[in-house]
Amino acid sequence: MNSLGLNWFIEGSLDFEHKKYVLLNYLQEINRHFDKSKLYPNLTDLVFHYNNLLDFKQNKTTLQQAFPQRLTKADIEAVKLTYKKIVADDSTMQEIEHIINYAIAKMNSTVQIGREIYDFVESRLNIDPIGLIPLKVDYGYFSLRNGSDKTNWIYEYQLSIFKNKDDAYRDINVVLIDTYEQSITNTLESVKLNLINHRRHLPNPAVYYVQSDISFPLEQTLLPVAKRCLVKYIMAA
Repeated sequence: MNSLGLNWFIEGSLDFEHKKYVLLNYLQEINRHFDKSKLYPNLTDLVFHYNNLLDFKQNKTTLQQAFPQRLTKADIEAVKLTYKKIVADDSTMQEIEHIINYAIAKMNSTVQIGREIYDFVESRLNIDPIGLIPLKVDYGYFSLRNGSDKTNWIYEYQLSIFKNKDDAYRDINVVLIDTYEQSITNTLESVKLNLINHRRHLPNPAVYYVQSDISFPLEQTLLPVAKRCLVKYIMAA
């Protein structure tokens, strides 16, 4: 993917037309993926850069601290260096704010497209427990079916707590362990029993069936959205 650097809008030449070209080239590639309903990792990367721009716009001190510093004086006797910030409230800062404001507007419309695709995928998903669900649901399995595809994908999952500076969130780690074709004899209940009998490290697992009624790209869209939806489903139960 044509990715952007962390501080792409302040690195190198601060020429608006050049930054505009870099941004539009990045968004063009993002939209090519969105046109094929391929959300990840593109949406995650886009939202990161969008939020990064908002943070810099709202906190000018942070923006100024992100710039390199220029040596203005050397105290040879004390071997001390005095630095002067490159950035002040001058034409340079105005050019940066011009770049940021343009980028936020352009990114916002693309972010909305990505969110609409995400919401659509989520609306096509259905989650059902298979059999009785134990009290402890931090680990278990889920069977994922992609539209009318005959193949079902079985994942082992484990929930964990993800913390940032402001809050704590539930995260989910998954590992693909098997595939199967659902049939009259190979039912969801028999698949669950087989998991319990052959994977003894989870003696009483929670098992869920996750299905979309239309097909999506598995790795780039369906699986990431299914993981997030399963977390919401488990936490709401």
